[in-house]
Amino acid sequence: MMDLRIGKKIKALRQASDLTQAELANRARLTKGFISQLENDQTSISLDSLADILEALGVSIPEFFTDTGEAQIVFKPSERVAVEDQGAEHFELLVPGSTNNLMDPILVQLKPGDELEMRDPHPGEQFGYVLRGTVTLKLGKKSYKISNRHCFYFKSDQPHQILNSSAKDATLLWVTTPPQM
Repeated sequence: MMDLRIGKKIKALRQASDLTQAELANRARLTKGFISQLENDQTSISLDSLADILEALGVSIPEFFTDTGEAQIVFKPSERVAVEDQGAEHFELLVPGSTNNLMDPILVQLKPGDELEMRDPHPGEQFGYVLRGTVTLKLGKKSYKISNRHCFYFKSDQPHQILNSSAKDATLLWVTTPPQM
């Protein structure tokens, strides 16, 4: 039989998304008190309110109630999620739904002159491994050229940006924690 502890599941999803109860309540147009009672299984919830909460968490109702008992381990190329308008030739989330995980692996292909958006400081860490070509990492006031088979790792506590200032295409495996999408 399926475990229907809705409150505990919502709390786990909220924490995985690095949201406070107040932030989730605001996004779902509910009160913080209601979210607190719900997470502690002290109240019931209407389907409309559940839909609002799940939308704020980026989870569909079927996904929420699907309990396979096992997490997916292997992901096919066809399951990847392409993200548009990121400043890259190709920006692909390698693990669907990874924005609800602790880290987010991304495959980035940059044409010469492509640049990802400058990111403001935020909690977390970044890791990248250059699979092909050379990328430039702007970190605070410094720039680093990272070539094929080299990697980088830094805390996200200062402005940062990845770009391709070379004349050749570049491909990068990029892992962010927590997810930023």
